[in-house]
Amino acid sequence: QVQLVESGGGLVQAGSSVTLSCATSGRTFSTTVLAWFRQAPGKEREFVAGITQKGYTTYADSGKGRFTISRDNAKNTGYLQMNSLKREDTALYYCAAAGALFTTPTLYDYWGQGTQVTVSS
Repeated sequence: QVQLVESGGGLVQAGSSVTLSCATSGRTFSTTVLAWFRQAPGKEREFVAGITQKGYTTYADSGKGRFTISRDNAKNTGYLQMNSLKREDTALYYCAAAGALFTTPTLYDYWGQGTQVTVSS
């Protein structure tokens, strides 16, 4: 079992930055793949970024060059730094954990409750 708790969301202005955190407990963090997904109203949940146990990262095209995923194994915490935010980044952001890196949300076993990011113009 893995428990995930996101934090760091809020109302931000377009062009600004925000860093989301995902605190984990349970399964050994260093053996867990972490990913971030987001879901906007009326849309499907979509992959944002993922990071493997060894630090390999991958990003959706929407966040390449603007978003950075990272992890601190000593703190059992993952992060998603988002820069140059746009209105279309407005969504509920979730972190998820699995044994391997997938971009399909149904393949993730564990989810946090989500943190809302709202970008205003």
